[in-house]
Amino acid sequence: MHTTGTRFAVLLMASSLGLTAHAESAGSVYTLERAIDQALAGNPELSILQARIEQANAQLGEALASFYPQVKASLSYQHSDNPAQAFAMIIAQRRLDFNSGDFNHPGGVDNYRPQVTASYSLFRGGRDYYLGKAAELGVEASELEKSALRNHLLNNVTAAYYGELAAVAAHKVSIGAVDAVDSELRQSRLRYEAGTLLKSEVLSLEVQLAEAKDAEIQAANAIELAQNMLKTLLGLGAGEPLSIAEAEAALPATPAAYDELLNQARTHPELQAAQKRVEIAERQLSAAQGAHLPRADAYVSYGSDSRDLAFSANRDNVTAGVTVELDLFSGFATQERIKKAEHELIAAQEAARQTRLRIENELHSARLKLSEALNRVQVAGVAVLAAEEALRQVSEQYQVGVVTVTRYIEAEVARDKAHTRQINARYDALRADAELKQAYGAWQ
Repeated sequence: MHTTGTRFAVLLMASSLGLTAHAESAGSVYTLERAIDQALAGNPELSILQARIEQANAQLGEALASFYPQVKASLSYQHSDNPAQAFAMIIAQRRLDFNSGDFNHPGGVDNYRPQVTASYSLFRGGRDYYLGKAAELGVEASELEKSALRNHLLNNVTAAYYGELAAVAAHKVSIGAVDAVDSELRQSRLRYEAGTLLKSEVLSLEVQLAEAKDAEIQAANAIELAQNMLKTLLGLGAGEPLSIAEAEAALPATPAAYDELLNQARTHPELQAAQKRVEIAERQLSAAQGAHLPRADAYVSYGSDSRDLAFSANRDNVTAGVTVELDLFSGFATQERIKKAEHELIAAQEAARQTRLRIENELHSARLKLSEALNRVQVAGVAVLAAEEALRQVSEQYQVGVVTVTRYIEAEVARDKAHTRQINARYDALRADAELKQAYGAWQ
């Protein structure tokens, strides 16, 4: 019978070499750093957020357009035999002749007027100013939301990466368990045929082998699930090759005090984005309230009137003026727009408060998870040493026939479970550290 510790080490080494060779042949080995870079470049959610930033920039440009003069060119045509209108068109065309015809019956008169008009908004109750400020804040909010998404994405990529490593390591342990039980089963069958072992011992080993194979199948499936999640985060298709590099990551340090982490979280992009949304709602409310104030516009137009489209400087004219308007009654539309803006402000304020509470709770939970995982790593290390020593002693007793094969297999299973708990605790600590960084915005 082979030495148990040696067999376990050989199995781990063989599995590692096999995975590495497969990864190199695929040419798609991803370290954590490369996976993060790929996610930042290929994840569609970041592209969506970038498009929203560009959209917000366009909305800002649209809002700022009201601070520039508006210039329009137009061409109008009129035909009238109304004496007043016809007389006015004849005068505009510079061809009035008091000795020509009957002014009461001028006949049909044609008038073409090409003109250029420039207008400028002098005052709109502050609405242009407030809407412009809201648009500026909208760009800032979109950029912060992209930072927040980046924060979430890097945490998810890190968690998925370590999740797959944990699944791969657990699969190695399960393969070792299957091979160990299978080896003992073959030897036990030979001893049973030789009449030196009870049938019940063989049956017990067959049950143990079935359980080990079931655990191996579940572990292999966990690798596939973890890899599919990672591919989604990296923006890769389901059929594209992906292998991750196996590297020994150092355990994270003990987390800082909660108050210190909470102070760092005050610059969290989600908190800042939520506050920007509150400020946007405040500006939009001010813009809605500005509808109660008068509006003033200046304008100037240059054109000419003629019976045809021929332009002549002798017939050109310029008109300039200022118009002031005030809505006396708008069917309560202004009041309803103000109410809508007020409720949008309340919703934004509550959303900001909800975001703050959520981040505080996430920070507290992530800190507890990291502390728990680090403690589990220490406990698991002690348990592995104890399980290895117990297996060594049981193995010696089994070799001299003091204990049954069932007891020996139980010791091997206990050793494998201890290794699995140690692996899970280690990667849980790494994932908890990534979650804590997301909670206080360290990934931005």
